[in-house]
Amino acid sequence: MTEIRAVIFDLGGVVLDSPLHSIARYERANEIPPGFVNRVVVDSGPSGAWSRMERGELDMESFFEPFEKDCADAGQTISARGLMQAIGENSKPRPAMLKAISVIRGNGLVAAALTNNWASEEADPTEPSGSKALAPLFDFFIESSVVGLRKPDPRIYQHACDKIGILPAEAIFLDDIGRNLKTARQLGMTTIKVDDPTIALEELERMLGFSLADQ
Repeated sequence: MTEIRAVIFDLGGVVLDSPLHSIARYERANEIPPGFVNRVVVDSGPSGAWSRMERGELDMESFFEPFEKDCADAGQTISARGLMQAIGENSKPRPAMLKAISVIRGNGLVAAALTNNWASEEADPTEPSGSKALAPLFDFFIESSVVGLRKPDPRIYQHACDKIGILPAEAIFLDDIGRNLKTARQLGMTTIKVDDPTIALEELERMLGFSLADQ
């Protein structure tokens, strides 16, 4: 087995509470069918407003109208501003993940973030709470809106590996979205799907061979 040299973390849904939970609450509160927003994001593809925002092609203000149109074309009226504010207000760091990142670095491995995100002003209420503040905790902080690529495009994973200075096979990648993990596996990364963060960290401990808690 290839030696693991780096652990790469998604942010939302892994290090931070899942934005999918915030989206689900928004859908329930506004009587929108469950899973509708995520289906629009996926079905609109690379040319959709969400993908363009995460590649840094749209700023937040420019995103609202085209995303509302994407949703309207799919059959529902939403407030894109209200949705993004709900995501920002409910995205909090998970202490056990923060501890794990520190322990990983303390054991001589690289800890990196690889996140689909969006460019926003520092005081923007749609900014996921704490995401930018997490950057100093990592050796490398790779953002879709900065590099102009987004998961699951294989080029962003290769960009991350090149920046870290590793082969894909030398990385463990944690994400909460299956299609993002599929691309990572195809490139040779070891992957962990984060449904329950406690279970995911236990799996990561087994792979690394050391505790991620009490050090």
